[in-house]
Amino acid sequence: EMGAAVGATFGSADTVLFGRKTYDSFAGAWPEREAAGGEDADFAKQFGDVRKIVVSNQKLEFTWRNSEQLEGDLVDAVTALKNEPGGGIALSGSVSVVRQLLAAGLLDELQLLVHPIAVRKGMRLFDEGETSIPLRLISSETFKTGVLNLVYAPAESTGDATYDDAKAHLSHPEQ
Repeated sequence: EMGAAVGATFGSADTVLFGRKTYDSFAGAWPEREAAGGEDADFAKQFGDVRKIVVSNQKLEFTWRNSEQLEGDLVDAVTALKNEPGGGIALSGSVSVVRQLLAAGLLDELQLLVHPIAVRKGMRLFDEGETSIPLRLISSETFKTGVLNLVYAPAESTGDATYDDAKAHLSHPEQ
């Protein structure tokens, strides 16, 4: 189920954007899966064929085909990419990149795979920023494993509303 959900996201994109750590993880696995010819070899080949752009402040060398380093400012570069003709841009992991693109209003959709475990360490996607980022749920699905596949889109700003303001609009069961 997760493979199908992620495959659908990447299958519709002609460019995949990565932070360096996520890229290193993917580049360390997918070329080998393609070469092994197993059940995910076709997807691995598609993944290898797509344009991959890596965001990093250090000069990188690539071994996975169709990989390049993002040049210049992230927001400017993604704005230019979004204006190019094509099938769109996908992004996986890369929390620092997602944060910057969310803050700049450049994400059309945010797909969250919420696993039934509280890890309690590591980088949080939603940091302690100054402004809220309103989202609207487009779809939700629960996998047999208990993983939630949630897809959000940007929503209109709620201004300076607080959580207490939002609670007034929630339905509460009678007790």
